[in-house]
Parts: sequence; structure tokens; C-alpha cells
Amino acid sequence: MSFTAQDVAKLRAQTGVGMMECKKALTDANGDFEKAIVLLRERGLKAVDKKQGRIASEGMVASYIHMGGRIGVLVEVNCETDFVAKSEDFQGLVRDIAMQIAAANPKYVREEEVDPSELEAEKEILRAQAINEGKPAAIVDKMIEGRIKKYYQDVCLLNQAFVKDSSMTIKDVLTEATLRIGEKISIRRFVRYELGEGLEKKVNDLAAEVAQQMAGN
Repeated sequence: MSFTAQDVAKLRAQTGVGMMECKKALTDANGDFEKAIVLLRERGLKAVDKKQGRIASEGMVASYIHMGGRIGVLVEVNCETDFVAKSEDFQGLVRDIAMQIAAANPKYVREEEVDPSELEAEKEILRAQAINEGKPAAIVDKMIEGRIKKYYQDVCLLNQAFVKDSSMTIKDVLTEATLRIGEKISIRRFVRYELGEGLEKKVNDLAAEVAQQMAGN
């Protein structure tokens, strides 16, 4: 399957990767656009891995307040240089991450931060559910493994589906940004406040409101 210069430009616009890398990916994928995207992501992971040993101590702390002041988020995202921290690309990325936190309400940045006691308690709940469902003992552990993966997708920011594009996780978003910008980018920490959190109140799906607003941006 052949491809054109317009295909290369389209792939570059969609992935943020350089023209030569896009052309090579399309060549290796025999012109298959979707396959070329997969190849770039696979290659990107290797390139990103090489950058993980670098020090990323610059960046910014950004805030996002949902309209009406119902949800507020502070997030720290790091990069390697002040130049990148001031760029429109990086600041847009940080804003997207802040809005993601508001919409999806994660508890942790990454899997390693999950409290071990909380994780064990979740596994026991899942084990009891599987047994109550009458699942054979031989497959219960396998089921728990799969359901814990879903648990991580709910509570860990990097594992969550990106609200703007559910085909990507936040980790994928950071990977593509690292390749596009050329520096190590990492999310260090965040805090999320929801009006009346912990108080008895009327139930409103505020996260769904934020997600709807974000999708419209």
C-alpha cells in the first residue's frame, strides 16, 4: 500500500513525531496509517525509556477550577528545562492533565503509590465476589488479576483512559508529549477538592460535567 506526503504530514500532526520518523513508520507499515501509529508508539516507548534517567526538576504547578467552583485541582508536572515549561505545548498538556484529574477523580499518580493495605483489602473483596459468583477456585486468582487491572485504571492517573481520547491512557499522552517535546515529562503529584466532599449532600455527577466540558474543548 502506497502513501503520500499528505499522509506523512497527517501522521506528524496526529502524533507530534518528526517527519522522517513518520515516513519510516508508514514505509514499514506498507502505508497502513493505523499500523504506523502503533509502530510509532512502540518505538516511542523505547525512546522515552532512554529519557527516564534524566532529571526533570523544572515544570509548573497548575490549577483548574470547574465552572462555578464545584471542583478544584492543583497538579505539578515536571520537565527538564524552564524553556519547555514556558512553552504553549507543555502548558496545554498540564491543563489537560488538571482537567483529567477533575473529571476522572484518581487517587494516585501511579500503581506504585497505591497503599499496600488498600490493595490487599481490594483483592479480598474481589476474591469474595468471585467465590459468590460461583467461579471455580482454579480461575479465581486469574480473575482477581484482571479485576485489579481495572481497579488500577480507576484509581491511578497514569492508567486512566484520557477523557479527550479514550483510545489513549494518560501514560500514552505523556509518552507522545515526551517524544514531541524532546524532554522527560512526569507527573509528580496532585490534589483534588470537591465542594462538600465528606459532607451529607445531594448527589451530583460533577465528574461527568467536567468530562463533558473537557470533551467540548
